[in-house]
Amino acid sequence: MTNSEQTSVLITGANKGLGLEAARRLGDQGWTVFLGSRDEGRGQAAADKLTAGGANVIMVPLDVTSDESVSAAVRLVREHTDRLDVLINNAGAPGKAIAPAEATVDEIHSVYDTNVYGPIRVTQAFLPLLRAADHPRVVMVSSAVGSFAVVTDPEQPVSKFHELAYSSSKAALNMITVRYAQALPEIKFNMATPGEVVNHKFAATDMNHHTGQLTVTEGTDSIVRLATIGADGPTGIFIDRLGPIAW
Repeated sequence: MTNSEQTSVLITGANKGLGLEAARRLGDQGWTVFLGSRDEGRGQAAADKLTAGGANVIMVPLDVTSDESVSAAVRLVREHTDRLDVLINNAGAPGKAIAPAEATVDEIHSVYDTNVYGPIRVTQAFLPLLRAADHPRVVMVSSAVGSFAVVTDPEQPVSKFHELAYSSSKAALNMITVRYAQALPEIKFNMATPGEVVNHKFAATDMNHHTGQLTVTEGTDSIVRLATIGADGPTGIFIDRLGPIAW
């Protein structure tokens, strides 16, 4: 069975938080949503909830750190569609906020496995389905802490938050996204941060123990905006919900 009518999107890490809210919003627009979740039980519960609300949602077991899991996800998605219009690489690992002097390679690697290697692994695997779409888009969910301009600004609270793993992984993700955008102009590759950099605000999620000042819906504004850009839209940009942010 294939679906060539509805716009389709795969969202990684979509069983909760920003990923789930993005799934809800795009599902409400009539999109076919492939809800990726490492935890199958939680993923199915999330998919069932969205389906009960009228959305067309297929739960996809997906661990972005596993080649086997990603390959199985591609096979499952192919059972439902012959193309993928949008990929949202949302799954992320915060790390343990270990100070640079104490950070080990193992700590860095565990975060990079999800935040850097994961998006590469998933993007590479789904490139054939993306290329089959008329107007493919890839959205990388990054963070303001991946911006050198933000981290080196003494007025920004994150400039005083000293850790290596998470911030450097998001900086790496930004560079990877730009290089994809340059090398694959037929696909829109863009980055979103779920916050308001100029106002020093970020979205409340499990990752930050719901300490953010923005709602999860506000946090997905930038993600949804990039997922829905037109064929003449930009590629290789980095935005928050208010617009472009500095690198």
